[in-house]
Amino acid sequence: MSEGGAMKKAVRLLALTGIVIIGLILAKNVAAKMAVENGVRFVTGLKLNMKHFRIGLLDSTVGIRDLKLYNPKGFEDKVMVDMPEIYVDYMLQPFFKGKIHLPEIRIHLKEFVVVRKADGTLNLDALKVVQNEKKSAEAKRKKEEHGKMPEIQIDEFRLQVEKVVFRDYSKKTTNEQPSVKEFNINLNESYSNITNPYSVVSLIVVKALANTTIASLTNFDLGSLQNSVSDVLASSKKIAVEAALKAKESAAQAAKDAKKMISSAPDDLKETAGALTQKTKGLSKDLAETAESLKDKLKLPFGSKD
Repeated sequence: MSEGGAMKKAVRLLALTGIVIIGLILAKNVAAKMAVENGVRFVTGLKLNMKHFRIGLLDSTVGIRDLKLYNPKGFEDKVMVDMPEIYVDYMLQPFFKGKIHLPEIRIHLKEFVVVRKADGTLNLDALKVVQNEKKSAEAKRKKEEHGKMPEIQIDEFRLQVEKVVFRDYSKKTTNEQPSVKEFNINLNESYSNITNPYSVVSLIVVKALANTTIASLTNFDLGSLQNSVSDVLASSKKIAVEAALKAKESAAQAAKDAKKMISSAPDDLKETAGALTQKTKGLSKDLAETAESLKDKLKLPFGSKD
């Protein structure tokens, strides 16, 4: 075979290999996307759509953008939940044993829309976790016997919720528009050791509604959902407070380092170093006050209500 023929064969082989690899990657993405869609649909009971889905090639991560959960038929508003970004870190080996281990999940929820129809029906009642709470204990036991969930372990779940909206069609305004209330809750918390996928949905509903007056306005039984995730709620951490406290510790350490530098510095530099130390102390004090302020605010059982 001539040198030119061998070169052409090598190029074709490389091209074929590239096509196969691309095909496998696409197949992997499609299969993973279908699995996620089916899983979310199974846990929530709602239809969904995601505009962008990416699974890592060299790492065990999944990135989802613009995921929307839709209201059931009969509701004038189409979207119940708008999540611009979801990040999942998974471990591959447990999957082969029928288990799911997720070291981290991060969900950014931009808007949660609660809708009450003219006849009083709430879109929240369509969520599977809400329906399950309304069933009798015996019905729950029989369901667990017939369909056992795979073992799941979520080490850390980080939840960010921006806004909750309540659209009430049972109380229309003079121009026949629904009554609308908006609650900018700006929640940013983390939770640990979750072993039930339904707990993730329940937790989102509980934390979103607990910072509003929607439950009382609609007679929605939020207490049952809270009880179902009481152990997870106990593990919650306020991310803003943690960040402020870490900044306070860093500033304190910086002040100590500055003092050490002053003690070993020449006389003509001590004046400048002393001024820097005073500024560092001021920064440390400001950060401490900020941390204490955040702690006081977040000690409230519920956030501010708009």
